[in-house]
Amino acid sequence: MPLSAMGNAMAEPHLSTDSANRAPLRFGEFVTLIASMMALTALGIDSMLPALPAIGESLDVVEPNHRQFVITAFLLGFAFAQLIYGPLSDRFGRRPVLVIALVSYVLTSALAAISGSFELLLVARAAMGASAAGARVVTVALVRDCFAGRAMARVMSLAFIVFMAAPIFAPAFGQAVLGAGGSWRMIFWGVAGVAALVVLWFWLRMPETLDSANRQSLRPARIVADYGLVLRDRCAVGYTVAAALLSGGLFGFIGSVQQIMADVFGRPELLTVVFATVASTMAVGSFLNSRIVMKIGTRRISHSALSALILFAAIHLVVAFGGYENLWTFAILQALMMASFGLATSNFSAMAMERMGEIAGTASSLQGFVTTLGGALIGAQIGQSFNGTTVPLYAGFLGMGVLAFAAIAVAERGRLFRPS
Repeated sequence: MPLSAMGNAMAEPHLSTDSANRAPLRFGEFVTLIASMMALTALGIDSMLPALPAIGESLDVVEPNHRQFVITAFLLGFAFAQLIYGPLSDRFGRRPVLVIALVSYVLTSALAAISGSFELLLVARAAMGASAAGARVVTVALVRDCFAGRAMARVMSLAFIVFMAAPIFAPAFGQAVLGAGGSWRMIFWGVAGVAALVVLWFWLRMPETLDSANRQSLRPARIVADYGLVLRDRCAVGYTVAAALLSGGLFGFIGSVQQIMADVFGRPELLTVVFATVASTMAVGSFLNSRIVMKIGTRRISHSALSALILFAAIHLVVAFGGYENLWTFAILQALMMASFGLATSNFSAMAMERMGEIAGTASSLQGFVTTLGGALIGAQIGQSFNGTTVPLYAGFLGMGVLAFAAIAVAERGRLFRPS
């Protein structure tokens, strides 16, 4: 830890880095349950990708790029709601807040399934995102209740491996529903059913992880003060900004990949295969991180992975700009980028939360808000720039990668690639 960070830790002793590093359930079940709650977000986004043309046709969406708003609305609701869940979970505990959020996710998925207009669908999608935000914020705080530092990074990496099953299989689920002659509405009913099973599992198995002695008040002054503590921590800010920038590239890819497969390569039927292949490399990156992070450290791994992502993005932009892009170059280079993304971002949240132990919920909510809102707005801009080529996507990826590296360099005062 840098001397400046040690000084801040002494001045702010309630930002604890201590943790028992112990799960309240069997470790395997704990990781799987955490991952399943996190995966509801990916399921709610990625299962829609094959259905975007059908949704546009059914609800009279004229401009093809506007179909991406089905994704953007979810992300915007997801971003803003995170500011609420953190303080609530610090006050009332992780368990009741998560149960309410998960039940709401089931109900709003059902609302999306019965929407009769594109406008109502977007409202339902924003509400779905707002509900899913609880799973994101409170699960990170819950993990931080039980683990810290490299141990937390390892848990998050293992959870991310299971979590990645959603983007691998969710588009295939959506495609299977459509291929069997089902309506896009059946996809939303399927999401609601999965969420109902997850909330039942959580209710029956997961105990409360927030000690009663660490409950925080809901006084606005206290919440603002805790936000101030987060914003004064260089690493918390730097890694949160970096995560937001990289998420912008990821959301741009998710928003435009269906059009890329259909309009650039003329192979929309391969969307699920290509998307699953690319997503699986993120899981590989996270698995590798879980195996090496305890020995090598979060900083050395994430800084190296981000450097690799920038290199692959630069190569891909040159290929695309030169007119050499084909389905193979797209899939291979994107897969390499996503493996690097998985290695980097598996550690970002752990480093951003290192000294946030006793305000984990509030810190997680603010960091999640910045990451998701920034990523959603950047991703929407990248997606709406789609022009029939992959150039806008990889120009965006390269730019965001360089800016993320700069943010980390500032946070670390230029001392990069060092052991944690």
